Amino acid sequence: MGGVVGQPHVYLIDDDSAVRKAIGWLLRSAMFRVLEFNSAEDFLRDADPDGQGCIVLDVCMPGLGGLDLQQQLTARARSMPVVFLSGTASVSTCAAAMKFGACDFLTKPVDEALLFSAVERAFARDQSQREERSRSAVTDSRLATLTPREREVLGHVMSGRLNKQIAAELGTAEKTVKVHRARAMEKMQVDSVAELVRTVLRAHPQWSFAPHGTPH
Repeated sequence: MGGVVGQPHVYLIDDDSAVRKAIGWLLRSAMFRVLEFNSAEDFLRDADPDGQGCIVLDVCMPGLGGLDLQQQLTARARSMPVVFLSGTASVSTCAAAMKFGACDFLTKPVDEALLFSAVERAFARDQSQREERSRSAVTDSRLATLTPREREVLGHVMSGRLNKQIAAELGTAEKTVKVHRARAMEKMQVDSVAELVRTVLRAHPQWSFAPHGTPH
């Protein structure tokens, strides 16, 4: 029930069957692929939360509510973007949803133009996130080819140390540090130290130096 691989879907979750069918019809009329779910629990059981596309989600539902589901999905590093729907939500509820990364918050009855725009933005965010994850995976696979010494030198480079400082820290010659750095750059397929730093930080924004240059 996760949808065809490679095609984005709208995962529509609303316990009100009349509203769900009406919104589903609207979305299909605009050529969106839609998968409908009666509850958050049904979605978690039957759908792939890492599927391609976005989730259009009612805030107030029996059982697991919309915000609760969003928080569960946010805890996953690869969750889809969420567009919330609500007829009665307060400002604080809207703020909480946006704090946890919701793409949009729409009120019922839903304006179809706003709904279509929100879904398109969510699709674009999902695609951007997938491309970023793909780039990060490539970076990590290249990092894995570095020797322990190359990773250690990389860690010092990421900390902003010069070759002379790294050599002193490691108790080796500066030319040896240059060799390790050059080999690391070759394996990472970058042409400059600046590009090396940008590439690693893009995959690991919270990089901190650890022994042997391990990213954290």
